Amino acid sequence: MSDKGGSMDGRTDIVNGSLSSSPEDMSAEEGRETSSGIEVEASDLSLSLTGDDAGAARGRASDSDSSGDKDSDSMDDTGHHSFIPYETQDWDWRRRRPVLQFDSGHKSNVFQAKFLPNSGDSTLAMCARDGQVRVAELSATQCCRSTKRVAQHKGASHKLALEPDSPCTFLSAGEDAVVFTIDLRQDRPASKLVVTKEKEKKVGLYTIFVNPANTSQFAVGGRDQFVRIYDQRKIDENENNGVLKKFCPHHLVNCESKANITCLVYSHDGSELLASYNDEDIYLFDSSHSDGAQYSRRYKGHRNNAMVKGVNFYGPKSEFVVSGSDCGHIFLWEKSSCQIVQFMEGDKGGVVNCLEPHPHLPVLATSGLDHDVKIWAPTAEAPTELRGLKEVIKKNKVERDEDSLHHTDMFDSHMLWFLMHHLRQRRHHRG
Repeated sequence: MSDKGGSMDGRTDIVNGSLSSSPEDMSAEEGRETSSGIEVEASDLSLSLTGDDAGAARGRASDSDSSGDKDSDSMDDTGHHSFIPYETQDWDWRRRRPVLQFDSGHKSNVFQAKFLPNSGDSTLAMCARDGQVRVAELSATQCCRSTKRVAQHKGASHKLALEPDSPCTFLSAGEDAVVFTIDLRQDRPASKLVVTKEKEKKVGLYTIFVNPANTSQFAVGGRDQFVRIYDQRKIDENENNGVLKKFCPHHLVNCESKANITCLVYSHDGSELLASYNDEDIYLFDSSHSDGAQYSRRYKGHRNNAMVKGVNFYGPKSEFVVSGSDCGHIFLWEKSSCQIVQFMEGDKGGVVNCLEPHPHLPVLATSGLDHDVKIWAPTAEAPTELRGLKEVIKKNKVERDEDSLHHTDMFDSHMLWFLMHHLRQRRHHRG
C-alpha cells in the first residue's frame, strides 16, 4: 500500500491522518490503523436514516419512491447528529434514532441546517427555498424552545457559511445576489454585506463558504462562471464590485454554455478552493493565487445537471474530493492525482446532491431524492473493484454532450428534470 492516498484497485489510504476509531464504531477488520492513519479497504453503506418508523432500524437504503422534495443533510461539528430537514428532524446516527423533530417555521423546503459552533448543539441555523434564514433554540431536554426569522432573501437561500469558532455570527447567500452577515447578539441580526454583481448585473448565489484560516474572507458562487472571494474588512462596491479576486477555468471565461457554480468549499486549512460547475467538471483553485489564476486540478466522470449539486473534501487533511451525481452514484477522487478511487451507488431516486463528511472519523453522510440520509463507513469486507465505472462515465458524458447542444438555462433544465421525474413516478405507481 502506497501512503500517497489511493490507487485504482479501490484501496484508499487516509493520508497523515489523526483519525481514531472507537470499538463501538469500527472493528479492527473494518479499518486498519497504519502509520499514516486508517487504511480504508472500501466504503459500504452502514445504515440509512429515514423519516418513516421502520427506517430507523434498517441497514440498507430505502426502496420508497421519491417525491423530489429531499434537499439537504448536514452533520454537526461533533459528528453525533445528522439532519433530515423540512419539518426539521435531528437524528443520532450512531443509535439510529431520531432525537428531535419540530416545525422549522419555513414555508418551503429547508436546504441547509447547521448547528453553530461552540453552542453546545443548542443553536440551529437554517435556510430554505422561501428565502428565510431562521434560527432554532434547542433545549437539553430534546425539545425546540423557539424559532425565529433572522434574515429574509428575495429568493431562495441555499447555503449558510459558519465561522469555525463563532456561536453567534454567520453568513447567508441567496438567489437575490445578497450576502447577509448575521449576528445573533444584535436586536436586528441581519446586515446586508454585499450584493454580488458582474458589471451592473446581479448574480444570484447558490453557495457560500468562509475561509477557515482567515474568517474575514469568504467565497461565493452562483449563476455565472466566477468564483468570487471577498474580504469583509474591505468591501467597497464602487471598486470592482467589492470583489477581492475572482477565479474561473480559463476555457469558461468567455464560454457561451452558461456555466453555473452549484457548490464551493474551502479545504481544511483554507489553502485550496473547490468549485463544482453545472454540467461541467469540478475544479480546484489555490486560494493564495492572484486574481484570474487558472485552476490547479480538474475532476471528471460525474454529472452535475439536475438540482443544485454539492461537492466536498474528504479526509482529515482534505486528501480526497467527493461528489454526488445525476446517475445516482457517489464519486471519490484522490485530490492529488485526480483518479477515481471509490464509486458507490448512493441513491435509487437517481440523484445524489448532498454530502457531509464526519469532522473526525472516516464517515460520510449523503442524501438525494430517496427518503433517507445514508451513512457510509469503511466496513466493506472486499476491496472496491469499480465495476461498471467506465460505462457510467461514458453515459454521463454522452448525456452531458447532448444537453450542451441545447444551451439550456440551469433553471429551465431543473424544471424539465423535475417534470420528467414526476411523470416517471406517476407511471410507476399506475403500473
